[in-house]
Amino acid sequence: MLDRVLAILKKEFLQIFRDPRMRMVIFVSPLIQVLVFGYAATMDITHVPIAVYDIDNTKESRALIHDFSYSQYFDIKHYVREESQVNALIDKSRVLAVLKFNAGFSRDLVGNNPAEVQLVVDGTDSNAASIILGYANSIITNYNLRVLYERSQVYLGGEHNLPYVDLRDRRWFNENLESRNYYLPGVIVLIVTIMSLLLSAMAIVREKEIGTMEQLIVSPIRPVELIVGKILPFGVIALVQVTLITLVGVLWFHVPLRGSIPLLFICTILYLLTTLGAGLFLSTMCATQQEAMMSVFLFNFPATLLSGFAYPIANMPQIIQYLTYLNPQRYYLTIVRYIFLKGVGIEVLWDEMLALLVIGVIVITMSSLRFQKRLG
Repeated sequence: MLDRVLAILKKEFLQIFRDPRMRMVIFVSPLIQVLVFGYAATMDITHVPIAVYDIDNTKESRALIHDFSYSQYFDIKHYVREESQVNALIDKSRVLAVLKFNAGFSRDLVGNNPAEVQLVVDGTDSNAASIILGYANSIITNYNLRVLYERSQVYLGGEHNLPYVDLRDRRWFNENLESRNYYLPGVIVLIVTIMSLLLSAMAIVREKEIGTMEQLIVSPIRPVELIVGKILPFGVIALVQVTLITLVGVLWFHVPLRGSIPLLFICTILYLLTTLGAGLFLSTMCATQQEAMMSVFLFNFPATLLSGFAYPIANMPQIIQYLTYLNPQRYYLTIVRYIFLKGVGIEVLWDEMLALLVIGVIVITMSSLRFQKRLG
């Protein structure tokens, strides 16, 4: 049995590596993707372009404008003189927000009355708009505290301290709150998923297209040996891809890898049971490589959306959250992020690993039975 499996493995590796385009797809394409996604997959918003419409034009309004311009969050790109310019800048997306001071801002502030300042925000991207409002509120809060402190010096003669709460935050696991550290491990999951699904599905279908499947069926090779010989090379290739992508993430993007590397590979093997099994299942349903490719993308797209890669699962409707329990990508994504950022071990990740093992055994068994039935 071992000789026949090794013969299939040798045939598959020769077939893969003699094709220069396939070598590019397997080894170069993931590196390009992780480099592109590594720079693109970030939710950090800094240097937001804004405009200022200062009708008041006083020392107090200019002090607040100074706070905005000297923060790391906002870049003042335009100073407008008319209301119509505000709409034009927002409509054409030249700026994402406009800071507007009405006449009387300074008078109200000096007279110890609430002084209003308006921030018009482009709400097309609700997430970005929320972040911009948070930045603006932080700057306004600091400005208010400074004004309050100055008034206390005047009215109280500097002999009294004002009570306030001083928040001392401590950030664990991602000290600088860099979104790249959170998203780049997820990119590893996406690349391993799509490559293992695509390669395993197309390998079987390619045998059908070139007419060699009949030769394999009439050979002494048993179906289980054929299945092992067909999907095992792509499991090995997926592990090599994980190694390459991890090296790029750690050495190039400086993403922290605090957990156990052997545990990362063990969990990857558990996850590959599901993706290679799913690829084998799709190959039994497709007659051409184009069909297999389309089927992989139709299968992978909802799985990625429901994995928690881009949108938190906790924010999804309850019935959708139940549906995500059937998605193995959800568990593998959690494992990879926890190993990279938190450095946790089996004592924390055992339930995700168990879920991957159960789903993987079910998928690979069902796919093998269907594949054997199709051969028969």
